[in-house]
Amino acid sequence: DEGRRLFLLFLVLTKQQFPRLCTTREALLTKECCPLWEGDGSACGARSGRGSCEDAAVSDQPDGPQYPFSGLDDREKWPLVFYNRTCQCAGNFMGFNCADCKFGYFGENCNERRETLRRNIHHLTRSERNRLVSYLNLAKQTVSRDYVVATGTYREMGNGSSPMFADVSVYDVFVWMHYYVSRNALLGGPGNVWPDVDFGHWAPAFSPWHRVYLLHWEHEIRKLTGDTSFSIPYWDWRDAQGCDVCTDDLMGARSRQDPSLISPGSVFSSWKVLCSQAEVYNTRGVLCDASEEGPIRRNPGNHDQNLVERLPTSAEVEFTLSLPNYDTGAMDRTANMSFRNTLEGGRNLGFTTIVLSRLWSLQGSANDPIFILHHAFVDSIYEQWLRRHRPAPSQYPESNAPIGHNGDYHMAPFLPLHRNKEYFISSKELGYEYSYLLNASGFLCYENLISCSCLNDLRWKKLRLLQSGFLPCESFSGKIKLWRSCFRK
Repeated sequence: DEGRRLFLLFLVLTKQQFPRLCTTREALLTKECCPLWEGDGSACGARSGRGSCEDAAVSDQPDGPQYPFSGLDDREKWPLVFYNRTCQCAGNFMGFNCADCKFGYFGENCNERRETLRRNIHHLTRSERNRLVSYLNLAKQTVSRDYVVATGTYREMGNGSSPMFADVSVYDVFVWMHYYVSRNALLGGPGNVWPDVDFGHWAPAFSPWHRVYLLHWEHEIRKLTGDTSFSIPYWDWRDAQGCDVCTDDLMGARSRQDPSLISPGSVFSSWKVLCSQAEVYNTRGVLCDASEEGPIRRNPGNHDQNLVERLPTSAEVEFTLSLPNYDTGAMDRTANMSFRNTLEGGRNLGFTTIVLSRLWSLQGSANDPIFILHHAFVDSIYEQWLRRHRPAPSQYPESNAPIGHNGDYHMAPFLPLHRNKEYFISSKELGYEYSYLLNASGFLCYENLISCSCLNDLRWKKLRLLQSGFLPCESFSGKIKLWRSCFRK
């Protein structure tokens, strides 16, 4: 209700980017981000064995030649420009102060292992769709208490003596993060930028970085709403003839007055974007200042036909999955017969062009809530590839990838810290699964299922638990035939 929403507006906690406690003049000058854990009042929860404040170790492996500079960009050797000491959490604990649990673990002591289920958005019930939209809007309207975003470089901050940070909503923390990881490098002065650099795209870290991004986003929605069963739905756009999630009960239909705007019948028509004007920032030689820049604009279908014809087909996705090498050659946009580059360069950009159109600058694309649904499906393709090819850890490059993409590089701008190679693993090890990848050896595959009268109330409750992802596989041992006889595609 409204009272709960206003209460959460001031108390919500989020778990990535710059912790407010680490953006004081003292913290920046000492380069230490080791906040107290409220549970015992010690830095990183050290008294309770949750973690400790340690030096942030970075890799000394060489980067590729695409970025020929050193010491000019705050993302280099993340997070050392801002902090050289951070919390390192023990066991199943995680977070900038070790207050949270690692992905896939729950409970006060982070000892409850659960697997959640990401489902096709078109298979959600009406109430589940309404809940998704309301959660998104709550995140957009709720100011983050624990996190702020940088509006200036470390040099512009006087090397920490004059902090430059801004308050944004929980949702917009993630918009800013996507802008920040993909922005051009500022070399000093108006128009003096280096475009051939991106710490989360066009190189090997594309899939791991967006996987961590989605996991944190999912985690924050749970924290904000108290709904620990929440999971991100995905949009399976294979063979789609257009934007079939662009309806007012989902991501918003077109406005009749202006087709590039969202229909006033959708709550998303009132959203304001930020960090969407990359060329303006480049011309001025500055960072996005996190101010509002107008409504979301999209124009599905009215894209450059010379750049991309349509949404990807099932055959094209299957071809991408068939490629045995994760990355090849220079491991950038030029990589040939690379799974990562085919997934990203071949069709990820095409999708963004079609659906986001006038919002399709890479840095600003996360303003549109479709972005989350799209990347959940892209992550599921990454998951299929991992399961099909079972790559050795050595397939992920340790050196000579574009800057920010080597295996031991910490993902910018995440705090807590994550290394790229740590997410070159199955989603099941991170506590989540995709409904369309299920089979009888694990959970029951219930996509497109229609109920019938042979289920009693108890069995239906069990199925609903299964759909939420919190029912152990063993609970359905020997019951697969029953479910298949009571449900059909």
